Amino acid sequence: MKKTDPDINTTPTVQVIERMFTLMDVLASREEAVSLKEISAKTGLHPSTAHRILNDLAIGRYVDRPQPGTYRLGMRLLELGNLVKGRLNVRDAAMAPMRELHKQIHQPVNLSMRQGDEIVYIERAYSERSGMQVVRAIGGHAPLHLTSVGKLFLAAEDPQRVRAYATRTGLSGHTKNSITQLPVLERELSKVRQYGVARDDEELELGVRCMAAGIYDDQGKLVAGLSISAPTGRLDEEWLPKLQAVTDEISRTLGYQPGTKSPSQ
Repeated sequence: MKKTDPDINTTPTVQVIERMFTLMDVLASREEAVSLKEISAKTGLHPSTAHRILNDLAIGRYVDRPQPGTYRLGMRLLELGNLVKGRLNVRDAAMAPMRELHKQIHQPVNLSMRQGDEIVYIERAYSERSGMQVVRAIGGHAPLHLTSVGKLFLAAEDPQRVRAYATRTGLSGHTKNSITQLPVLERELSKVRQYGVARDDEELELGVRCMAAGIYDDQGKLVAGLSISAPTGRLDEEWLPKLQAVTDEISRTLGYQPGTKSPSQ
């Protein structure tokens, strides 16, 4: 009778993930491509098992096959690494200016970046004295069209891409103030382009308004946004120049030079 693996029905997913990491560690240990035979020997995996997992990784470009039977780490890892590097650089550049701005206005200051059709909150400066009932946690996310920073990113897109975004997402709303119609969103984005700042008027959370300005890198690309959140009746327009001064400072730290924004932005 054929012997079966007792874990095959209980932890198959975990087992495959563990094997995947083991395979990638072996590839990471060598600069040149590694043969399937050597990979199998170093991991203890049967060649057919290693071959199957490596082929799946190759489909996602996490692994390359320069020659039949040899493997090395793929370019997708470089792309993801650059994304993480970019986030860390922006966060490092933004932390001190964010805290200083928060000391001046006593309201939450949020650092966000785009990830697909959403923005992700990667840092915040916040204290209990702000009186905010809703504070987005680091790692939280929200649709682009419902947030001030998200609108900055949409405004940097050409009209065709904005329409494609609207089609993909359906422009679903969270509150009675949410923008759910494309013509309304297009008019809003036109104002964002005109003034260089974006706003959220209780569109994500009732009782909360936001203003945001963009952060640009050395290539003039919009890489993040800084927003101030406040209870509806407390958002002060006098904060806007301070916010823009801080985003300008962070952008300069990232190597941005005025007049070098990307053509699409």
